[in-house]
Amino acid sequence: VLPPALAERPELREAFLREAQTAASLTHPNIVPVYAVGERGGFVYIVMAFVEGTTLGERIRQRGPLLPGQAARVLREVAWALAYAHGARLVHRDVSAENILLERGSERALVTDFGIASATQTNALAADGRVMGNAHYVSPEQASGEPVDARSDLYSLGVAGYYALTGRLPFDGETSADVV
Repeated sequence: VLPPALAERPELREAFLREAQTAASLTHPNIVPVYAVGERGGFVYIVMAFVEGTTLGERIRQRGPLLPGQAARVLREVAWALAYAHGARLVHRDVSAENILLERGSERALVTDFGIASATQTNALAADGRVMGNAHYVSPEQASGEPVDARSDLYSLGVAGYYALTGRLPFDGETSADVV
């Protein structure tokens, strides 16, 4: 559900609906399916498939870094999903270990929240200096408010890969702004 404060802003509501409908058109084995997009009773929402499993981030926090072969498989599957979406002219803008799901049993990697992030953010830094999205994964061009394309998602995937292999993020700081 789009937070009510954002849903009240017509330009954000329309962007959310547009991006969610675009994401709903994606059919790929490594992208969590979006089944419905709509508005009802003042709420703007999307309905996605439930994936039994855990996020890549949670998996690493619980069990430590992935083995190189495991990381290569996960990153390859996410890269396939990104390539498919980029071919449909959709940039995720929020690729992170928290938006990569690992399906229980098969360990298949699925990308979630595809394209939805771009509906509510065009720039990683809000007007008041707060960082929108996950600062650890934001590409330099996104952080500086420049136009983003598929390369921004690949940067973020590289950060996720580093995290998957080492169990730590490549950049850190006391605040999100420091990280960016």
